[in-house]
Amino acid sequence: MIERTIATGTHGRYLVEPPASSGAAPVLFGFHGYAEGAETQLERMRAIPGAARWRLVAIQGLHRFYQRRENQVIASWMTRQNRELAMADNLAYVAGVMREVAAEWPGAPRVVLAGFSQGVAMTFRAATAAPEPVDGVIAVGGDVPPELEAAALARVGSALVCRGARDEWYTTEKFDNDVRRLREAGAAVRPIAFDGGHEWSDEVVRAASLFLDELPP
Repeated sequence: MIERTIATGTHGRYLVEPPASSGAAPVLFGFHGYAEGAETQLERMRAIPGAARWRLVAIQGLHRFYQRRENQVIASWMTRQNRELAMADNLAYVAGVMREVAAEWPGAPRVVLAGFSQGVAMTFRAATAAPEPVDGVIAVGGDVPPELEAAALARVGSALVCRGARDEWYTTEKFDNDVRRLREAGAAVRPIAFDGGHEWSDEVVRAASLFLDELPP
């Protein structure tokens, strides 16, 4: 058997929630977890106190499939098959979304990326590959990709890193290692360990609100 790969065009999908007031607004990009959709991540971001001042952009993974029980369309970011190619596709896709948003709504004073579970890896990859350094990253229940070196992570100015105490997937060891790597790269890190599992909890929502409020103007 001979395996080949071929590049092809496809269409991605993202949702935009305008800010409550007109004019230039900071942008919060969101990345959902495995077997979720853009709507789920948008709801998480909407729940953050003060989010109405931000333009919320939830980006959906390119790899869509059906959730069998409820027949909903859900998505993932990648699998282990052709992993490097999928990462390149995803980075090009997210960069395209960020360019489109910047062109349609220019002048954003701040840009922050927020991810949950599988979306955390995409959050960090996108943040470190962005044309301009992002102002912050919110990471919940997922780890920093191992291939990102300190020079790349240095592009992340501030990071809120959250883990539920009963999260069996995002372990204490992974959490501590991520905090260490980010700090060694020079990022200002706020680690949050909350009483919960693999979830975007109420404590995460409160911490995210404080994190966004305290970013430099």
